[in-house]
Amino acid sequence: MSYDLKDVKMPVLTGRALRTFAAALDGRVTGPALVKKLMADAGVPRLAGLKDLPAPLFLPLAPAPEPAPEAREPKPRLASRLVAIFRREAAPETPPEPPRGPAPFRSAADFVAAYKSGRTTPEEVAERFLAAYAELNPKLHAFIAVNPDDVRAQAAASAMRWRRGEPLGPLDGVPVAVKDELDVAGYPTTVGTAFLKEVAAEDATAVARLRAAGALIVGKANMHELGANPTGHNPHHGHAKNPYDPARDTGGSSSGPAAAVASGLVPLALGADAGGSIRVPAALTGVYGLKPTFGGVSEHGAYPVCWSVAHVGPLGAGAYDVALAHRLIAGPDPADVHTASAPVPEEPDWRREDLSGLKIGVWPAWFDHAEPEVVEVARAALAQLEEAGAEVVTFELPGLDDARIAHAVTVLVEMGRSFQRTQEHWRALAPATRINLKIGQSAAGADYVAAQQVRARMVAALDEVLGRVDLIATPTTAIVAPPIPKAAEPDGISDLGTVTKLMRFIFLTNLTGHPSLSLPAGYTEAGLPVGLQLIGRAWGERTLLETARVLERAGERRQPQVFVDLLADGGRSDA
Repeated sequence: MSYDLKDVKMPVLTGRALRTFAAALDGRVTGPALVKKLMADAGVPRLAGLKDLPAPLFLPLAPAPEPAPEAREPKPRLASRLVAIFRREAAPETPPEPPRGPAPFRSAADFVAAYKSGRTTPEEVAERFLAAYAELNPKLHAFIAVNPDDVRAQAAASAMRWRRGEPLGPLDGVPVAVKDELDVAGYPTTVGTAFLKEVAAEDATAVARLRAAGALIVGKANMHELGANPTGHNPHHGHAKNPYDPARDTGGSSSGPAAAVASGLVPLALGADAGGSIRVPAALTGVYGLKPTFGGVSEHGAYPVCWSVAHVGPLGAGAYDVALAHRLIAGPDPADVHTASAPVPEEPDWRREDLSGLKIGVWPAWFDHAEPEVVEVARAALAQLEEAGAEVVTFELPGLDDARIAHAVTVLVEMGRSFQRTQEHWRALAPATRINLKIGQSAAGADYVAAQQVRARMVAALDEVLGRVDLIATPTTAIVAPPIPKAAEPDGISDLGTVTKLMRFIFLTNLTGHPSLSLPAGYTEAGLPVGLQLIGRAWGERTLLETARVLERAGERRQPQVFVDLLADGGRSDA
């Protein structure tokens, strides 16, 4: 069986050339011809010629999992159970201590422990955050908006609860950032644009569930405009910079959440992932990022950038933070019909050290299709999982290039349709964003349907592989964080070759809906983070996170160049 993903070599457009090309796409005469050529170069016409495709699958909804016998009795929503256990009101036994953050990073558990002991208070942490934000955000562009008065008010309320011994839950007073694709009451949801400015009246469901557990929502994090590319570029709010090297990209489109977590400004952030937008920046900034099973987390209150490939999920300093956030935000939501079958996740077994019996699938041709140093670091992480008892099993998966095209068609068509509601702001968009949207708005309905037929085929193919292995492993990205070209300012950049390398391993599970996690695998000689991606069965997030925790214990975490410890005396920062 042949491996068919290839490197893409296309001209890099910046500055005047980028602006001219975007304008030509808008032209009545030049536009249709250019769009047709772009689609041909991307391989879109090939979809129409594929034979023996199944019926289209427009939403990759997985069936509800069969509950274990002991779990068949109805239980209260997990968020409520977590709060009760945290307060020690409903648990007959004291729960095991949650893992502390992997040094030098702090976890949510570290903040809670500091509040319990009285070593610090949410009010002191809030002041340290605000001071660090004022110092670091001009360098990182991690946040679009922070309201100091609101941060202080939340912190004061949390401090009062701690003094009374009545914390709301396992995130009480813990700083959390939210990608500006999700509503946060009192903040505008700009989706990285310059013109969407309506202030949200209420929180998105995922934000509300974190807030109900006590989360200190510190602000709206930066993102690529409309999430249209897996980079950190934003001409309106600043290019998000990588804390490990501010001359390099964060990846995107959840660029701000990743930069905020990696720099220590928060231990936890909410992102959104339609084409690697959580996992790519997590990998490039050396943190954890989880794209849950499709339909597992409510999209209510998330801007409808696209529908059938979109996932809300957490980025965190460690495996515990990601798991905690996922357990709080996941599960059915009456406001999102797609979550009707979503189970409430159970907590991973953080004491698990032996991976015996776990089978990890690797397709060598796919795994090794990355920069040599990326492959070397990812292979070393895989070897550590083998040392813990996991068995590596090889497999093959046909049709990856067809899946790449199907994913691109799906994302661009849905984004193009979504943005038609605000078409009067077309000229306010960055040129590269306009190029992507123009392609999506020009695609034929037949192309979209063919893409959904490919989706159905790939769901079946991936399920077949995951019937033989427990997890699939790949690098998260084929390259490390790329340098930010000076020519990319202020208009942005169109660099399909780099985009393809960033997305090579991640597009598949956006199309199929399977859960996938990026975790830190190690570092290159230059000290740049490399991510390892684990792909699991539908609703299999627990296995992903337990496996990640085993590697977390064995792995090394290095402090970024730009970093603050909000729990150190005075909130020490290194910049």
